[in-house]
Amino acid sequence: MRFWSSLAKAGIAPALILVLAAACGSSNSGSGNTTAPATAAATSSAPTAGSVSACPPSGAATSLTGAGSTFDAPLFAKQFDTFNTQCKIQVNYQSIGSGGGIQQLTSKTVNFGASDAPMTDDQIKAAGGDIIHIPITLGAVSVGYNLPGVQSGVKLTGDVLAKIFLGTIKKWNDPALTALNPGVNLPNLDIAVAHRSDGSGTSFICTNYLSAVNADWKTKVGSGTSPNWPTGAGDKGSEGVAGLVKQTPGSIGYFELAYSAQNNIAVASIQNQSQKFIPPSTDGASAAAASAASNMPADLRGIITDPTGDTSYPITGFSWVVINQGQTDAKAAQAMVHMLWWMTHDGQQFAKTLSYAPLPDSVVKADEAQLKKVTAGGAPVLSGG
Repeated sequence: MRFWSSLAKAGIAPALILVLAAACGSSNSGSGNTTAPATAAATSSAPTAGSVSACPPSGAATSLTGAGSTFDAPLFAKQFDTFNTQCKIQVNYQSIGSGGGIQQLTSKTVNFGASDAPMTDDQIKAAGGDIIHIPITLGAVSVGYNLPGVQSGVKLTGDVLAKIFLGTIKKWNDPALTALNPGVNLPNLDIAVAHRSDGSGTSFICTNYLSAVNADWKTKVGSGTSPNWPTGAGDKGSEGVAGLVKQTPGSIGYFELAYSAQNNIAVASIQNQSQKFIPPSTDGASAAAASAASNMPADLRGIITDPTGDTSYPITGFSWVVINQGQTDAKAAQAMVHMLWWMTHDGQQFAKTLSYAPLPDSVVKADEAQLKKVTAGGAPVLSGG
């Protein structure tokens, strides 16, 4: 699969890739690093997801195509593999970055896109004007580092992290870093920044946070999926950035927490609004999402920005599957809407073991309302849901 090839190109050891593939539970799975819980939906003879059958009615399409977020790829691989086992619907997902997913959805070459940045009004217009956002998962963007002799314990504030990514803090033993990390033997080593080179929702989550906590970053770089990075080396996909960090002593980069776990990359604890240093975790992401979930806009394009709460991990975001509300292929629409319903219900069981946070109940309910809006030939796809 494309995901494993990307890991290989990024320099990840073949033995590690085989271990990760085996942990997904199937050689056809794209990624993931744990086995499914014993209660996985795949063991059910008549799986259901809330009030809607997990599998679509007979006659639905047996294959779907999607593209976009690398942030989502480890979770998607497990979900798609399980859904195919249950419902015999094969999903060909290309982990090419959020920007690429939006482009392919716009050009009508895939059934769905996936993005960690909500589509802009202009992007929605270009894609037909009837785009629906389905929050599909939630996760922490970890800040990983490669420091010889320092396997854990590094702490960063948002301000210091912004200065590292701006290139104004250049050494690991800079006074700003040593003051935050008493007792940690930070080396006299150049900092090598690793960042995304492609259009990336993970970059959006990271730069949205940096813009909130550092005025220079906000004015000089700002937030976006393709920022003009002041320093460092770029690579494609979260797997590419993780590969750069793993291979380069002195490096620092950002990627969804699953990639830190898969590659055994040390991660920094980030200071939140309560002045607590919080490591990236599923629980920290859930805490960060609590206020955002309760104030989700009607179109579900909710963004988490430097959240409050003692246990909130500050660099956290939702990720969305984006589709057209009006579908032209009724068979594909049946398969896709049932799949998305399952992913936002039963499919959430895989989130925590793969380093994602399960969607809050209020967001799942909002997803249900969105999916019930999808039509094919003018008729609701889930008319019986």
